[in-house]
Amino acid sequence: MSNKFGISGFSAFVPPYRVQLERWCEWTGNSWPKTRAVVGNSFRVVGADHNVYTMAANAVLRLIRDHDVDPRTVGYIALGTESGTDNATSGAIIVRGLVNQVLHRWGIPAIAREIEAPEVKQACLGGVLALKGALRYLQTDGEGRRAIVIASDIAEYARGSTGEPTQGAGSVAMLVEADPKLLAIDIRRSASATLYRALDFRKPFLRYVGQAPSEDQRVRDVPVFNGKYSTSCYIDETLASMEAFFRKSKVDRVDYLRDVAAVFMHRPYHRMPITAWTIGYLFALARDGERGRAELARYATAAGVDLEKLLAETTADTQLLQHALAGKLIDDPFPLMTATSKAFQKSPEYADIVDTKMTLGSSTMMEMGNLYTAALPAWLASGLEQAAKDGRALSGQELLLIAYGSGDASECMPAELVPGWEAAALKTRMADVLASPVDLDEAQYAALHEGRSAEGLGVPAYSGYVVDRIGTSTAPDYQDAGIEYYRHVETGVRA
Repeated sequence: MSNKFGISGFSAFVPPYRVQLERWCEWTGNSWPKTRAVVGNSFRVVGADHNVYTMAANAVLRLIRDHDVDPRTVGYIALGTESGTDNATSGAIIVRGLVNQVLHRWGIPAIAREIEAPEVKQACLGGVLALKGALRYLQTDGEGRRAIVIASDIAEYARGSTGEPTQGAGSVAMLVEADPKLLAIDIRRSASATLYRALDFRKPFLRYVGQAPSEDQRVRDVPVFNGKYSTSCYIDETLASMEAFFRKSKVDRVDYLRDVAAVFMHRPYHRMPITAWTIGYLFALARDGERGRAELARYATAAGVDLEKLLAETTADTQLLQHALAGKLIDDPFPLMTATSKAFQKSPEYADIVDTKMTLGSSTMMEMGNLYTAALPAWLASGLEQAAKDGRALSGQELLLIAYGSGDASECMPAELVPGWEAAALKTRMADVLASPVDLDEAQYAALHEGRSAEGLGVPAYSGYVVDRIGTSTAPDYQDAGIEYYRHVETGVRA
């Protein structure tokens, strides 16, 4: 049995409709320079033709084609999503069914019926948890088989909310197997952290009871969220999974963070992972004995922060949940560390610790928007493709993946690039995924956001699965109300 398991390839799919954030700023009166620096350049909007299952199926079909996958070798398919439209059936089974219909048409053997096909839900962490499940499968009763893991989501926020510019939609499929061609992942060293947070980001069913059907018949999946509190939960839980990883791996915190080749994290928007990683490094300094504390003291002094009070902040209970349950949300549980981080950003060390480790694939992600479960896989895929194009010598070097899902859970997972990884990375072709967008004007964006037809939008060039219609029957002898039916378009233009 192989002693290495991991990812051999990525493929992705995003819907064609795009909102350019510079134009969005003109519509809403927001600052474009600030929005670009904090959030990104654009995001994708899903129309009536797509949902998480069509996007997932399209990504899987591309994965099978581009990586020459024999579907008969696949024994496990998992879908991570928080935007599924069925509360009973695993979306992975729906995706497998759609994929097999096209494989039959292409004259390719189908994915076998005798497979596991779970759906995993834990907010934005679902895709990584699905990946971890696939790795466990391959190392136990799935010996000799392959797995396909899909992260597919639709990020929607109410218009006028602070989350509006951080929307997006898309899917990433991963080929997972023994002796991987791209990235080996050691789940024995992977570390988890979970904690109940009550209300940082939720999608309670009660919010959708009685929701009037929109023209496109899709329920608007707008979350209950508390922006600054959610950011605090993200940082706090990321710190917890990092600390669990350090203890489990028995590595020196600061040396490890300095030596790791690159870092990929959940990124709901551009600045969030940068902020979390920056504070994570400063926390590591606080726990690194005299050497680390001496470096931390320099930044604290520059920020006018008392070192002893700063160190006390790193060990105190944040009380985030307790305050939330009392009706008072904490915007920043680490105010002294936040102040210190601003001084750190001006230091020469910042470039090596943060900039050099987090730039791969970042420009591509600023065009994609927030993909929820697919955000980290998309960033990882984009970053490795860029590294291959740039000729970065990364074989044998370790990467760190830090995933997060509101609610509140985080996963810290080490990965190593295998020899010859470049060939698999270059097959991702993220530029092709993002090609030929259909840019929306304000009225068109508003219409799609509300589930209405958009005037003057026209029909984009389609390739792959689309939602053909949604059932409406409630008859005693035949019911399909709300169930989607799909069509695969080969010609590139929807009939």
